[in-house]
Amino acid sequence: MALTGRAGIIGMAVACGLLAAGLAGCGGQGAVSDAEARRQSLELKALLSQERLLPDGFSGPAREAWQSPLAKASSECRAVLDAAMGHPPLRALEGNAAVSFQGDVLGELAAVGMAVYAGGEAEEHLEDMGRAMDGCPVLRGADPTGGTRLRLSELTLPALGDEAVSRQLRGRLNGYPYALDLVLVRQGDRLLSLVHTGLGTVDVRRTVELARAFAGMAR
Repeated sequence: MALTGRAGIIGMAVACGLLAAGLAGCGGQGAVSDAEARRQSLELKALLSQERLLPDGFSGPAREAWQSPLAKASSECRAVLDAAMGHPPLRALEGNAAVSFQGDVLGELAAVGMAVYAGGEAEEHLEDMGRAMDGCPVLRGADPTGGTRLRLSELTLPALGDEAVSRQLRGRLNGYPYALDLVLVRQGDRLLSLVHTGLGTVDVRRTVELARAFAGMAR
């Protein structure tokens, strides 16, 4: 499948030459001023950083945005992880932030990104990223001999927000057992991206708790 969402991200980033935190004037519709984009982004980061809302087993303070160990994977598959790293689709973006939290299980981490869009674009972007997931059944590293191979499969979760899509990745990262749950939730004009990852496995029940906690913040 052609990942139109990813292509749009790349094209907009090149054309506008902007980082995710300073997106004014890019995307045509719903453009906001630099000051407004910064204000929105700061408010979102403060919202996501509330330690009191974390489920049991995760501790603050909030850390910087997650840096995916899969950054050298093919660009097609990376599209499904970019938003949780603080790089959401740029079209009509009005503000965004991303943070991460340490879990109490060895190697466990929760990464969350939230973006605000104008003109109903949050729904369009969620559809694009859902199609990107469908187009990436297996995620491999840039080096085919490097021992990285993760297979995407369905992840069934309770209803979240106005709509949501989710997948799980299981396999090996650089030869070691690795697991990652990915949840994308739209709540009105906000798009939430959640990654819950760990060595060997992750507890899906904790993924649900995380998703519910952060989806509640998006209201």
